[in-house]
This record gives sequence, structure tokens and C-alpha cells, in this order.
Amino acid sequence: MWLEECDSFAELCRGYLPYYLLIILPIFIIISPVNPVAASHEFPVYRMHQYDLHGVPHGCRSAPISLEAISFMSWRGSRHCIVTNALYITASMFHIIRHRAGALVLVLPEKITDLTLEEKQHIMSLEEFMLFGPETPIPVYFTAWHPNLQAILDDLSAGSVTDEKSGSAAEAMFNSISASGYQVVVAAGQALAKTDVKVATLHGKLTGTGAEEKLPTIALVTHYDSSGAAPELSFGADSNASGVAMLLEIARLFSILYSTSKSRPQYNLVFIMTGAGKLNYQGSKKWLEDQLDGLEGSIIQDAAYVICLDTVSTGDDLYVHVSKPPKENSTGGMFYRELKAVSESMNSTVEGVHKKINLAEETLAWEHERYSIRRLPATTLSTLKSHDDPIRTSILDVMQAKQIDRLYKHTQLVVEALARHIYNLSSSQIFVDPLDVSKESLSLWFTYLASQPRAAPLLADKNNMLVSTLKEAMSRYLGDVKVALHSPDKQDPEFVFYDVTKATLNVYSVKPAVFDLFLTIAIILYLGVIYVIVHNFPRAYSLATRFSANNKT
Repeated sequence: MWLEECDSFAELCRGYLPYYLLIILPIFIIISPVNPVAASHEFPVYRMHQYDLHGVPHGCRSAPISLEAISFMSWRGSRHCIVTNALYITASMFHIIRHRAGALVLVLPEKITDLTLEEKQHIMSLEEFMLFGPETPIPVYFTAWHPNLQAILDDLSAGSVTDEKSGSAAEAMFNSISASGYQVVVAAGQALAKTDVKVATLHGKLTGTGAEEKLPTIALVTHYDSSGAAPELSFGADSNASGVAMLLEIARLFSILYSTSKSRPQYNLVFIMTGAGKLNYQGSKKWLEDQLDGLEGSIIQDAAYVICLDTVSTGDDLYVHVSKPPKENSTGGMFYRELKAVSESMNSTVEGVHKKINLAEETLAWEHERYSIRRLPATTLSTLKSHDDPIRTSILDVMQAKQIDRLYKHTQLVVEALARHIYNLSSSQIFVDPLDVSKESLSLWFTYLASQPRAAPLLADKNNMLVSTLKEAMSRYLGDVKVALHSPDKQDPEFVFYDVTKATLNVYSVKPAVFDLFLTIAIILYLGVIYVIVHNFPRAYSLATRFSANNKT
């Protein structure tokens, strides 16, 4: 009897199941996403900087992410990762986000070189707060614009707009159930402090004619590292690829003059490239300690003048920054006069800027202040009038049009003024064909340096490729080239670097948690109905038979 009833019930299901599916399937189609996307996407992301300077922590202190993505407009709590365009977040917004959100992913504009002045100032203001503000406990990442990422941003924004336009609680509930969400995962380990950190400072020299130890010495200094909100995006084209390119070109030109006794002047020239310049000029600080406090003799013990090069391709004017105005007949005073004279012949402008050293600040303004503190007369040449200009520490400091032309003009100005001073010439032009500033050489070095991130944490190893390349270049033009490696103090480190500077962002298309709740309730109800039918099978069978008979009649 039971077997016959089961066969009859099976026959009933075979006859009417297709019709039931016609009703059930549309329901699942309706609640499915209107614009489905691929289930998973991968994007390279770059973590916000993290370092300690003089015991003060800076930057974000976390790296892994596994949270639901949400737009800034829909964000409410700490269980979400905000994914938004960098132009939509201000410094004040970031201050709130870093304490209340779970994580933050900032998408950079599609064409970062075509931003308006207002957009550039917006991003640089945000970066400045990230770099020099209090530490950030949540993970923060930057990523480049991508069409798939833009589609996700649009989806997240559309979801927030739909929620706002919901007319009733039932409509809002239906929208939340039918919407598709995104799970953001960055499977990075927790950031750890780097060990065996080595900051390299390179120096070489050109020895003048006569007794070397009795000749006056002029030192040219520049730092080769860069800075920005994310180390992997810190290309530092102007600050300070331009300074390194200028120093190498000056070394090349004077190496030709120093190669023969007839044109070798009675001056020693020392060329110095320092590391960790963006971290309060730690490279110069450590190098000066070794030189002036060590047992061996110093090559700049009694330097007549120190000329630092920093950000020399931004504007058309050149500024001479000093901590103390030089006396008129001192080397600094005479060099400044030569700069003014050469600039007038080149229809350029040179202006002096005097700023006292403020030891109460966490960081010094310019690199020459490190040398002035050690009682060495020094200056910084820059196209920036103020040390507070945010372009010096920005990921927007990338190669721009006309930078090479400005760098070429300023290199001509500096090298000509320096030559007139050490050769004691008043009006003769020394660097003319064939001994002229090479625009091609400047362009090659500038492009090479500005095409790679040079944040200090990325260069702090013993066998860094960039340092090796710079050493090889200096060795072509200079004698006695040496690399000094400095490490932070183990007991009380002046600075600490951390790993995890880049990672992979995985974005998965998922249903929201409320959909799981809705599905769970639906399954429970379904199983409950099946349970009732099974326990009351004879009645269910008679009802189904009666229903079938009525349909046939």
C-alpha cells in the first residue's frame, strides 16, 4: 500500500514539478544581483607608511584586512572596510575614520599627472596629515585606478543611494537582501620591525692642486631618498631625484677640469649623497658624527662651505636657504654674489631666505641645518621658498613636463657660479661647448631615479641596487669613493622601519549578512513544511489526489 502511494506521489511530482519551478525560479532571479560582476578580483595595494622617529610612532600600525567593503556614505561602524576615491577624503574625515572604521582603501585618481591645482592640494593636505599626524591603528592602503575597481566603487555608491531612497522598512529590507556586497581581504602578516637596517651615505672627492690638507674645501650634498604617504608610491621626482641628478652632473663637469694640472684649481671638492634624508636627515647626522667625532681625519673638518641641493626642478626661481646670513667676504657670501651675477646674465632670479634653526621641532627644515649645527657654514639651494611645501613629501611628486628644462637651467647656474668662485673669475663663462652641461645626462639620471620608489625603508639594506648604481656613477668622476653604512642604535634607536609595504587586495562578490539570515529562515521554513508533510503523509496525499482530480475535471 505504501509503495503504491509513493509511486502515485512521485507521478504527481513528475507531472507538476515543472510548473512549481516556473514559480520558484523567478523568485530567485528577482533577488539575484541586477548587474552581477565577477566573483573575485585582485589588485596590487600599497600600505600607508609606518616608522618610528625618535621614539614617536608614525603611520598605520596594522596590515591584514578581512572585512565587508562599504562606501564612505554608507559607513557606520568598525566592522567595515571603507573603499573610496582619495579625492573624497579630507584630513578631518581621515581623523574620524582611523579611530572608528575597520580599514581604509584609497583609490588614486585615474590620471594622477592631470589633476587640477585644487585636487593636488587636497591630496597633499591628506598626505601631510597621514605623515606627520598621530599614528593610525587601522590598516590603510592605496591602490591605482582600474576599470574593475571603478565598477566596484560605483556598485558600493549605488547601494548607499538605494538605502537612502528606500521609502519603507520593508523596501529597505528587500533592497538589503537583493543587493550584492563585497568582501575585502588583504592576507598580509602583521607588520614587524626590520632588523639589520643599513642606511648608506656615499662620498667622493676631487683634490685640488697643492697640499691637500691646506686647501679650502667645498662640499656638495644631496639626499637620494624620497617620501610620501605610501613608501611604494614615493617616486620623489623633484625631491630629490633632481638634486641627485644635478650633483652627478656637477661631479662630471668638474672631474674634467680636475683631470689636468693646468685647469685644476686650489680647492678640494667633496661630493656627498646621504640616506634617510626624509627622516630628519639621519644620513648626514650619522656621517658627520663619524667624520667629526671619529679618530680618523675628516674630509670636511674645516670646510669653507657646504652646499646642499634639494628640490631644484619645480619652479623658475632659485632660493638660497641659510640659518645665518653669511658675511660678505666669506665663502658663502662670495658664492651668493656669484649666483646673483650668473642669474642676471641668464634672466633668472636668485633670492636669499634666512631661517633660524628650531631645535624644538621634531625634524629640521633643511639638510644644511645638520651642518650648521656642527658649526660648518652651509646653505640649501632649492626652487621652493618654504620648507613646508607639501610637494617634498608627496606621492604626487612624479615626473612633469618642463622639469628637465628647469633642472638644466638651474644646473647651468649653480655650476657656473661655483666655477667662477673657485677660479676667482668675474665674468668669463667657463662651461661652454664642448664643456657644457649635458641635458641628456641630466635627463637620463632624472628619469632613472624618478621611475622607482626610493623611500628610506625600501633602501635600508646592505646590498641595495640603487646605492650600488650611485657608487658606480660617482666612481667614474671622483676619487676615493666610499660608502658608509649606518645602523640605528640598538638600545635607543633614532628610527625604526617596518615591513609590509605592499600586498594584494582580493575583492570577493558576496551576499550581505542579512541575505544569509533570510536564506536560513527560508530553509528552516522549508524543512518544517517537509517535516509536517512527512508526518502527515496520508492527508497530504489525499489532498494532492483531490487537487489533481479537480484539475482533470
